[in-house]
Amino acid sequence: MPTVAFQGEPGAYSEAAAWEFFPQPPTTLPCRRFEDVFQAVVAGQADYGMLPIENSLAGSIHRNYDLLLRYPVHIVGEHVFRVRHYLLALPGVRLEQVRYVASHPQALAQCEGSLRALGLEPVPAEDTAGAARALRDQGRTDMAAIASQRAAVVYGLQVLRAGLEDNPANYTRFILVAREPYQGPEPPHGYKTSVAFTLPHQPGALFKALSVFALRDINLTKIESRPLPGHPWEYRFYLDFLGHARQGPGQRALAHLAEIAPFLRVLGTYPRRPGPNAESAAGQ
Repeated sequence: MPTVAFQGEPGAYSEAAAWEFFPQPPTTLPCRRFEDVFQAVVAGQADYGMLPIENSLAGSIHRNYDLLLRYPVHIVGEHVFRVRHYLLALPGVRLEQVRYVASHPQALAQCEGSLRALGLEPVPAEDTAGAARALRDQGRTDMAAIASQRAAVVYGLQVLRAGLEDNPANYTRFILVAREPYQGPEPPHGYKTSVAFTLPHQPGALFKALSVFALRDINLTKIESRPLPGHPWEYRFYLDFLGHARQGPGQRALAHLAEIAPFLRVLGTYPRRPGPNAESAAGQ
């Protein structure tokens, strides 16, 4: 089985996404930082890296967009993961004993209404699975953690409440990166391609860039801008479209875009995995 690097402790949502993505559970390699995931893949310590790229409630994970350009990796897959938050405690602890709950600030924010209704005081932690591990190590009976169901198994905790998130439409889109481009079979739902590019600072530049896709009836599923380091008020664009970078309309669109964009890099062409809220309305 392949080795998949992810950011966080064992039991993190990224690890759960890797387990869902592959037909058989892969070997997983926990990493402290997102940079460490990229480095593990480039160094050959892992075959793949599983990285969150956007959440349906919190938006994009900008750090990973920037790191995609820093490291020589290719996006070879995507996975839309349904985030379900679980309230975990030590075995035998009752809900009425709990006064505090620890988790990543984003998880706490996504469960704010539920925590208020339960009368629990939030305590920020570095990550969700780390909060579960700390709870096990500290043995506190007045503390709970918000983490994944797998974290409960990994750290021997019990589930006090399931589905603690305030909004059930909570999905995270993950990307799978590797050292080489995707070379697998023809995907059943077609291809998606991710690119990054810059544009000259002049009127109509973005309109012209997007027109290369509109003229060929190519559906855009995501567009994101990030500040261009060293160039105040200039931006790099990240764009996803349905199609292949080296076939048909997608290839012709990128050849046209290369005439407009001073910088253009294909981040990967990979199998599209449709799912609930998996695609934005950018191309509608």
